Amino acid sequence: MSDRLHIPRITKDVLKKYNFNLTKGLGQNFLVDGNVIDHIIGAAEITDNDCILEVGPGIGTLTQYLCEKAKKVVSIEIDRQLEEIHHETLPYANLKLIYADFMKVDLTALFNENFKNENVKVVANIPYYITTPIVMRLLEEKLPLDSITVMVQKEVANRFSSPPGSKDYGAITAVIQYYADPKLAFIVPKTVFIPQPKVDSAVIVMELHKEPPVHVVDEAIFFKLVKGAFGQRRKTLVNSVSGTIPDIKKDELLSIITKLGFNPAIRGEKLSINDFALIANELTQSVKSI
Repeated sequence: MSDRLHIPRITKDVLKKYNFNLTKGLGQNFLVDGNVIDHIIGAAEITDNDCILEVGPGIGTLTQYLCEKAKKVVSIEIDRQLEEIHHETLPYANLKLIYADFMKVDLTALFNENFKNENVKVVANIPYYITTPIVMRLLEEKLPLDSITVMVQKEVANRFSSPPGSKDYGAITAVIQYYADPKLAFIVPKTVFIPQPKVDSAVIVMELHKEPPVHVVDEAIFFKLVKGAFGQRRKTLVNSVSGTIPDIKKDELLSIITKLGFNPAIRGEKLSINDFALIANELTQSVKSI
């Protein structure tokens, strides 16, 4: 077992020993609280039958725990200057480290090579500057994942998991809820990181749906409608969508939402994903009839 990196003194010693320079653009903040890591492991419900994909392991604080709990761990790290540190901090036979930009990795090939017929979960303290692109890529590629458990900025966690009608509900919320069931697990104070970030964090757990919770005839039209609904947030659904998605005609959309029994002045933030699906399916039928 390696020295526990969640102990502040050990993290500081490792950074000093290797003369590690934080890369500001990569959002590097290292977790130094063992209780928080235990809670992350618990929230993800990791067993020795699970394989883990980790994005952004940093110096390996969470990775140590993942390797000791899971069957196998594959960690993707963009910063190659951490490689030397990992030789000391992560001496685990069930760990594979890949030094690459996650957004450029061929995930289908990675899964075929490392996770064939395995139970796979994503567990990570992902870099905050690129949170949404990482989460959306994991969801949109429809990988064989059981769940995604990630630490993100608190405000982002609220946005991912908020219900329709709340101030945090937006396009990203509806899209995530189409792919998964997101739940905020717990809040993480900014004081448990080195260096200390400016905001608190939160751990969110997303259980992936085996099938979408709503029937959607054409996903492209569904996602286009959702995006347009929040394009001009203070406007009604009809005005926001027609103002940001020109190929969805205002009169046509107004006719559809009226036919479905919605208030013509309704705004996007009041609509659930089921509502968006109903409207999108009517739009699809309208397009096909032209």
